[in-house]
Amino acid sequence: MSKKTPQINSDSMADISFLLISFFLLTSSINTDLGISRKLPPPLDPNVTPPEIKQRNIFTVLVNQNDKILVENKPGDIRTLKTEAKRFLSNPENLPDLPEMEMKFIPNLGDVYLPKNAVISLKNDRGTSYETYLLVQNELTAAINELRDELSTQKFGVKMSLLTKEDQINAIKAAIPVSISEAEPENVGGQ
Repeated sequence: MSKKTPQINSDSMADISFLLISFFLLTSSINTDLGISRKLPPPLDPNVTPPEIKQRNIFTVLVNQNDKILVENKPGDIRTLKTEAKRFLSNPENLPDLPEMEMKFIPNLGDVYLPKNAVISLKNDRGTSYETYLLVQNELTAAINELRDELSTQKFGVKMSLLTKEDQINAIKAAIPVSISEAEPENVGGQ
């Protein structure tokens, strides 16, 4: 008669394996994807024609597949993009080639001299790297945030991020809206 080989009960090993896997999944950190937190505007009403915007009110930024930037039809640099965007959005000298200026009354701010219809138009090539896309977005958003902080400091004595009253925050946002228009990526080509 042959001798039986002893067998190990594998039920408890499966339980232990499951617990170990669960422990490592719960305790390990998972890298999160980079992204842009921005609320998209509601869809346009197809029955309403959008208003015509004068060329002087549009700040054009193009990014090609080689991650080269074209700002206002001239070669641009990511290091100066924020400064150029701030100058465009504020038009401090009221220059005729920058956005039209108008006096607006904004509740909680009073009369403020602001650009009338300033828009940043951003267009990327399909081959643009995501890293460059994010860098450009960050610089444009930083320009808007700095202008908001400057106006908030001027009117309320603190940066916008330190404001606690919702009506003051909304007033600053109304005065300096996020006006970045992003076109569908296409093959823009090299520069």
